[in-house]
Amino acid sequence: MAVTDEAIEKIKGMIVSGALAPGDRLPKESELAAGLGLSRNSLREAVRALSLIRILDVRQGDGTYVTSLDPQLLLEALSFVVDFHRDDTVLEFLAVRRILEPAATAMAAPRIDEERLDALGAQLDALGPGPSVEELVAADLEFHRGIVQASGNSVLCSLLDGLSGPTTRARVWRGLTQRDAVSRTLHEHRAILAALRDRDAEAARSWATVHVASVEQWLRSTL
Repeated sequence: MAVTDEAIEKIKGMIVSGALAPGDRLPKESELAAGLGLSRNSLREAVRALSLIRILDVRQGDGTYVTSLDPQLLLEALSFVVDFHRDDTVLEFLAVRRILEPAATAMAAPRIDEERLDALGAQLDALGPGPSVEELVAADLEFHRGIVQASGNSVLCSLLDGLSGPTTRARVWRGLTQRDAVSRTLHEHRAILAALRDRDAEAARSWATVHVASVEQWLRSTL
């Protein structure tokens, strides 16, 4: 095992075991390196790597701390990785979204409050009948994020946020090339919202599945 990898594993072990808790300050570099049997250089590289994936927070002049380890923070790294996808893997990301997003929408049905439902409805009304593709895609992201947040599962929310990157380009492309894509998307959004207002989890799940699958089906036919 490379020395940096060994250093990463040892720091990870301290966090997993509870020796270092969220928010804790790491011991001084010289003390930690000696305690773990590492060189200061390998420890420094490990800290740098763990800070990139939001496990550690290096504060200049103050020290290095374990982050909150909140799922939303940790899963930010997923968005970074997803941005490197190849065009031929967009369908795979959409397939994962088709599994997760309907489940999240169904979970939101009994939990989402009237205030959020009204906000989602106002958002749709503000778009009007003929928004630009760019406006629709931006609104689409916010619409689904608002619903998924209401599911009460922060991990699911972060995962879907991370997966939306490659599918955004597909939705823009679809809006520019497929006839009636904008009106169909608006119709599907209103159907999802109506199911949520009715607290009908299965109807909400079904409409969310149709919504993602329609993009997936169109993209499959064009590749």
